[in-house]
Amino acid sequence: MSDSVEQDKPILEHLLELRSRLLRIVIAILLVFLALYPFSDQLFAWLSGPLRAVLPENASMIAVKVASPFLIPMKLAFISAIFIAVPYILYQIWAFVAPGLYRHERRLVWPLLFSSTVLFYLGAVFAYFVVFPLVFGFFARVAPEGVLPMTDIGEYLDFVLTLFFAFGAAFEVPIAVILLVYTGATTRQSLKDKRPYVVVGAFVIGMLLTPPDVLSQVLLAVPICLLYEVGILMSGWFTAKVRTDTEQPAGSE
Repeated sequence: MSDSVEQDKPILEHLLELRSRLLRIVIAILLVFLALYPFSDQLFAWLSGPLRAVLPENASMIAVKVASPFLIPMKLAFISAIFIAVPYILYQIWAFVAPGLYRHERRLVWPLLFSSTVLFYLGAVFAYFVVFPLVFGFFARVAPEGVLPMTDIGEYLDFVLTLFFAFGAAFEVPIAVILLVYTGATTRQSLKDKRPYVVVGAFVIGMLLTPPDVLSQVLLAVPICLLYEVGILMSGWFTAKVRTDTEQPAGSE
């Protein structure tokens, strides 16, 4: 009986620690949400700025559902809270898994987590300041004669969140390349040989995620291609660093 309890204790401790860190994440998101909620209307006004800037003079955004004027800003505040809390969420995940990693892995995984967070934010910033004005300007120009664009605020929020996460994910290409090389799933030379396919794939992704104009497709495809090259370059340094740290004598650390 006592042996069974001793064997189960480590698993129980891990589960308790996991619960504790998940609770911290939930509390952090709720605190940020409570701080943002009083400004939810201003937050939505800022988010809808790129669309409202290109709407015709007599056009405006509308709320189709009765509760939308209340629920949509609140939804935006909650999603923004998660977005802002991402570094803290990643830290909690890191703190949970770090004890199971080797020392050289802990030193290298943390920069990857930091870099992936920064790249995701950069992708979202690029979408808002570069892509949104072009996308919404295109939609406003192609509206048929006699049709007054009046976008539902719920549909707008879903659309821009999709673009935010699409560009944020696209900017993670260097991290994905580094991990593929590090885990041995592929090699740098193989990735270099696949450049033509990556270029074609980048433009296909740009075609699917942006309006059917060449400029918008290029704005997504070119960063993907450039970030792919950055990932190839960084993967060489990363794998060399891992190899050096792994080969260090145990006493050197």
